[in-house]
Amino acid sequence: MAQPNRRRTSRRAIYLKLRQMVLTLELPPGSALSENELAASLGVSRTPVRESLILLAQEGLVQVFPKIGSFVSRVDPAQVADAQFLREAVELAALEDLPAALDQETVGELRANLREQQRPDLGLEEFFALDEAFHQGLMRLSGHGNVWTTVAAAKGHLDRARRLGLHENASPAGFAAQHTEIFDAVTGGDVPLARRAMRAHLRAVFDDIERIRAHSPDLFAGVAGSVPVRRNVVVWE
Repeated sequence: MAQPNRRRTSRRAIYLKLRQMVLTLELPPGSALSENELAASLGVSRTPVRESLILLAQEGLVQVFPKIGSFVSRVDPAQVADAQFLREAVELAALEDLPAALDQETVGELRANLREQQRPDLGLEEFFALDEAFHQGLMRLSGHGNVWTTVAAAKGHLDRARRLGLHENASPAGFAAQHTEIFDAVTGGDVPLARRAMRAHLRAVFDDIERIRAHSPDLFAGVAGSVPVRRNVVVWE
C-alpha cells in the first residue's frame, strides 16, 4: 500500500526540483528541455519528468510546442507585473494591520536576518532566501503569515526577474539597505514611511527588467505567438 504514496512523493519531488531549477535560472529562460536528459540527470524515468513539465506549463514557467519540444518560458513582463501587483497589495495591506505591540520574537528574527544580509561573503541564492524570509517575517508580524504561501505560489515569473536583477547588480547591499529602512520604519511605528519604502523596494524590479532587457532581450517574452525552433541552439523567431 505504501508504494503508490512513494511514487506520488517522487513525482512531487521531481516537480519541485525542476521548478527550483527554473526559478533559480539553472534552467535559463528560453532553454530547450529534453525529457530524456532531465530524467537521466535526476535519476528517474521520463514519466515524472513529463508530468512535472505539464504542471510547470500550467504555471506558465514552461512552454510546450507540438512537434517542436518543450522550452523554459522566457520571463513575461506582463506576468511579472501581475504578480507584483498582487504582492504589493498584500504586503502594503499587511503593514496597515501591524499591532501596536510587535511580537518581539519575530522582531528579533528579522533583526538577525538583516545582520545575515550584511555578510560580505553572501551568495546570491543565500541572499534571495533571506529576502524571502524577511518579507514573510513582516507578514507574520501583522498576523498574516499564512498568506505568504499564496503569494509565493503566484510569483514564478517575478522571482526569475528578481534573480536576474540580483545578477545584474554588483552587490545585494542596496536591497539589504532597503530592507533595513523598512524594518526601522516598522519598529519605529511609522507605517506611512514603511509603506512608501516597501512600495519603492518592491517596484525596483521594473527598472531591473528594462535595464536587463536592453542588453539581453532573448531572456524576455516578446512578440505574442513567437515559436522557438529546436536546433543546435535555441532560436526564437
